[in-house]
Amino acid sequence: MQRACLSKHDKLLNAAEFNRVFDKSVRSSDQYFTILASPNDLEHPRLGMAISKRRVKLAVVRNRIKRIIRESFRLSQQNDSADYVVMAGKLGARGTNQQLRESLEKHWGLLKKKCAKS
Repeated sequence: MQRACLSKHDKLLNAAEFNRVFDKSVRSSDQYFTILASPNDLEHPRLGMAISKRRVKLAVVRNRIKRIIRESFRLSQQNDSADYVVMAGKLGARGTNQQLRESLEKHWGLLKKKCAKS
């Protein structure tokens, strides 16, 4: 059975990698998430999360949101070479699991098209 986790090379790990996405990116947002994407020179996509205590007060809710983001990202990877940073929106803490998954699926598709154009 294959492990359902993101490996180290699938994640943005340091501030310089996050800053590159923040500085030059395309954006997609709704009430649940804001996602920034920037094409990278690698052959695989990478994920970074910035789920702040200010937006999502309870740790248990932040962890639930992060699990949903990682699962959605892992399942939606299709020969994409971009870096993504996901931030919680105003209603991110109140969304159901299904609402959060649907929102993320919409964002992944939209950002993949935007990154291909730029």
